Amino acid sequence: MKSIRKKNIIYDIKWRLVGILGKLFVDILFSTTKIERTGYEKAKKVISSKGLIFALWHSRILLFSYIYKWLNAVILVSRSEDGEIIARILQHQGQETIRGSTSKGGLRALASMIKKLKKGKRVGVVIPDGPRGPRFKAQPGVITLAKKTGYPIVPVSYSAKKIKVFSSWDRFIIPFPFTKCRLVYGDPLYVPENIDKNDEKQYVIRLEEELCRITFDADRYFRHNTDT
Repeated sequence: MKSIRKKNIIYDIKWRLVGILGKLFVDILFSTTKIERTGYEKAKKVISSKGLIFALWHSRILLFSYIYKWLNAVILVSRSEDGEIIARILQHQGQETIRGSTSKGGLRALASMIKKLKKGKRVGVVIPDGPRGPRFKAQPGVITLAKKTGYPIVPVSYSAKKIKVFSSWDRFIIPFPFTKCRLVYGDPLYVPENIDKNDEKQYVIRLEEELCRITFDADRYFRHNTDT
């Protein structure tokens, strides 16, 4: 019994440190960078309403988490180990996380998120290609969320002049310190509440194409090859 309690304590300490140190790393890193935004004006009105869903690729969450750490958003995060790391950092940034994905606990997590967003005017955040891809391929959950809440989806992505690209499935990027970052907003996507399953698929494609467009634009701005 004591050994189990000890393991639980060590587990809790480990993940608390991950959250604390992760947030500290993100804060220090991006405090050294120069950040510019593009496309914000077309999404400004929607964002100021606080009734929206941000959508971003798994590999492009880092700058977003720094810029919007004050947001108190409801963020859908997978139950994977990578998701645990992300969730702990986001929680220390003041966000509320709901754990689930398309492969595990997705329906329950989505239902919980719909309830929270409809109860109060809060911002939702979804990573459409998480937790394990395919990379840059949107899953339908975010469209269902928009349909049920009536909230528009705002696609967001970013890149940086100097980046480290990891060999993970999503090719996660981390900017170098003191580099220039570019945060890109896509066209808001409005999903009607009365569409059927076939129409939903078309909205998934539209979201995927817009997220890819702004991601490729951000990378091309710094002369990066998105596929590397």
